Amino acid sequence: MNEIINKLYTIGVYGSTEDSFFDALIQNKITVFCDIRARRGLRGKKYAYANSMYLQQKLAQLNITYRHFKGLSPSIELRDEQARHDKENKIARRDRQVLGNVFTDGYRQDVLDDFDVFQFLHEFKADDNIVLFCVEKEPTVCHRSLLAQKISDVATVMIEHIIP
Repeated sequence: MNEIINKLYTIGVYGSTEDSFFDALIQNKITVFCDIRARRGLRGKKYAYANSMYLQQKLAQLNITYRHFKGLSPSIELRDEQARHDKENKIARRDRQVLGNVFTDGYRQDVLDDFDVFQFLHEFKADDNIVLFCVEKEPTVCHRSLLAQKISDVATVMIEHIIP
């Protein structure tokens, strides 16, 4: 493998403020922001800074490249399965500590089994600081942790989860 990166970051938006979110990107010297959400908008004003258009404009002002990888997002069916699992176990979405087995197994089968880590990494330059982005605050309740783990397992990349 062509040594491309040795560290990968992940970040969520929930629990952050606009200032803390963008400050975390700046402090970690992020140069490429990989949005791995299927839907790139959030309801309400609280997290409006994570809506696609505003987010892309703000990142451009910070000289951070925005990339969208919709194919790395879970399907609606998998998200619905996780919601069903949460409801059956009386777990509020915001109180979830881990993803359910149906979701993790399904995401691995639907997305990660065919995901070419090296092809993905070759899209970036050696000096890029890359962050994988989705909405959940804690990486353990988000598909970004599964993706980051797959990359780390195959390419021996260190993972750092940023909590803004």
